[in-house]
Amino acid sequence: MKHDRLLFAAAVAANLLPVFAQDPSAVTPAVTKVTPGPGDHYFEFETLQLVEESLNQLEEQNKALFNFGDPSVTPPPVEKRDDEDVSYCKVFPGDPLWPRPPMWDIFNRLLGGGLIPSLPMASACYEGEEYDAERCEFVEANFNNSYVTTEDPIEILAISFQGMTCMPTTDPTGSCTLGGYPAFAVDVSNVAQVQLAVNFARNSGIRLIVKNTGHDFSGKSAGAGSLSIWTHNLKDMEFIPEYSAEGTDWTGPAIKAGSGVQAYDLYEFCNQHGVVTIGGEGQTVGITGGYIQGGGHSPLSSIYGMGADHVLEMEVVTPDGHFVTASKSENEELFWALRGGGGSTYGVVTSMTLKARPDMKVTTTTFTFTSGGTVTKENFWQGVRYFFDYFIPFTDAGTYSYFFLMPAGPEDFLFLMQPFFAPQMSIEETETLLGPWFTQLADLGITVQANFTHHSTFHAAWSSSFPLEVIDKRYNADGSRLFPRANWEDKETLDATFNAWKTSIEKGIITINFNIAPTLARGNFAGGDADNSVNPAWRETVMHSIQSISWAPDLSPEEILEVRDSFTNGDMQRWRDVSPGAGSYLGEADRIEPNFQQAFYGSHYERLLALKKKVDPWDVFWAATAVGSEGWEVVTENGLPHENGRLCRVEKVV
Repeated sequence: MKHDRLLFAAAVAANLLPVFAQDPSAVTPAVTKVTPGPGDHYFEFETLQLVEESLNQLEEQNKALFNFGDPSVTPPPVEKRDDEDVSYCKVFPGDPLWPRPPMWDIFNRLLGGGLIPSLPMASACYEGEEYDAERCEFVEANFNNSYVTTEDPIEILAISFQGMTCMPTTDPTGSCTLGGYPAFAVDVSNVAQVQLAVNFARNSGIRLIVKNTGHDFSGKSAGAGSLSIWTHNLKDMEFIPEYSAEGTDWTGPAIKAGSGVQAYDLYEFCNQHGVVTIGGEGQTVGITGGYIQGGGHSPLSSIYGMGADHVLEMEVVTPDGHFVTASKSENEELFWALRGGGGSTYGVVTSMTLKARPDMKVTTTTFTFTSGGTVTKENFWQGVRYFFDYFIPFTDAGTYSYFFLMPAGPEDFLFLMQPFFAPQMSIEETETLLGPWFTQLADLGITVQANFTHHSTFHAAWSSSFPLEVIDKRYNADGSRLFPRANWEDKETLDATFNAWKTSIEKGIITINFNIAPTLARGNFAGGDADNSVNPAWRETVMHSIQSISWAPDLSPEEILEVRDSFTNGDMQRWRDVSPGAGSYLGEADRIEPNFQQAFYGSHYERLLALKKKVDPWDVFWAATAVGSEGWEVVTENGLPHENGRLCRVEKVV
């Protein structure tokens, strides 16, 4: 009976029953300018908020869809599903409870505009109103260009997780559907819009997702039939010469960054002010979203730890729709969780304030070597094995190695260092550090033509050394492992680690690797704060490694599942076996990682789950492998892990 009453109330609220009809044209933006308090650090867009009085213009049945959340009230409606084992799902387009067009019109008017019906980029390639041959040609040429796809409200880089239902093509008669794209996106320009979207999704039972750039290996910024909060245009930045706030002893400079800021934005801004802050190596990665909220490793991590270690405060819209500050003095548990516990889980971050440090000189080194010719495979692998012996001394010196190992033909292999990043070092110091290894390589007959370049600023080193990654996630899957320092402290264990890693490459698998040690907890670094939810495995890591497998485009779903299963439970398990109790990086991981709770969150998981249940009893926020995600699943027609399907509860709701 309780559930029946809920469904009736929701149907009225969704304007499905002929009660209290309201003219959408009379609705005005529900935005109120709020004066910040004495301790608040708000951008202008954060002063534009939703307050309860803003909703008084609505009829009661419509107002119910935008009210703030109350945990004491019964959770929002869900649709019954035919499957007896999984009986309730988020409300989906075409369902009786899906809001009708007048309700979406009211929503858009409350937003003040900005509601975007989803339109895939590749729709320009298909017959119909959107067909545009010239536009299609551009899309096809740039579909894996992150500068293009991150500017789109719905596109994601790991496109296989969308379901690939609208791909660039030269056949305009093919099929293009939304698949795992959201139904609508909100182009956010103020906090009130975020609050309205959160409230609307929660009260209507619609799935909610959050996207800044879509720079995620698990497709967390997609979701069929969802409402997407697109934060990409919140690009505000502020330099604070001397930050001070209750609860922190940091009195140095800081950067406040909106949630749309990407690495290239942040680094250029820092460069203008003669400082650096901790961000990723990828140019288009969104800094304050899943990057820092998932921990965030950096070219400076061997000096300063993880990106999450340097957050001073966050502004957040929580699942109940309220706008709060999370810091050491306000909402402390939320602040702890948001720094490493994963994005799209506890709320929508609209900005972060990050510690900034004096700019620094950097020496970068790039080089390659291969097997073949006079270099035997045995000598090639011995040369790589010698490199592993230096992982601890290299990271103890504060360096960061970004290197690739991959097949280079039927019988040969390629080692590519791009780059060896040595902060605060001169060319001479870097040559001295690398010298012993290079001597060993020469003794094996491996000639290295290293290119040493000294940069007077971090920005110059970063911008000239890290290539724009070509990300084409159509027919492949990734997995990662955080290999611990303990594996390097015993020769037998190190040999086993190297051989397990090497086996993947010899099988034809490409690896992307980082010699990195964000061991802030060891007390080696000043000014960081490791009291956060970053996966504890990171604190013991000296190598973060990603392996990527691919498959033929014409494989059936059943065959793809076989390939994926072999990868997850074979190739990745081989790495797990030599690093028991370690973990994986949340942002660069296998979506079907077994026991993801331990792998991505370690010993913090139970504490994170308790907070998730407290702040989001409605499960407004859900993302694959996020904290609490095990209670729901995306049900796909072909059984593949992607977002083209309903989001449904795993256990029956009574």
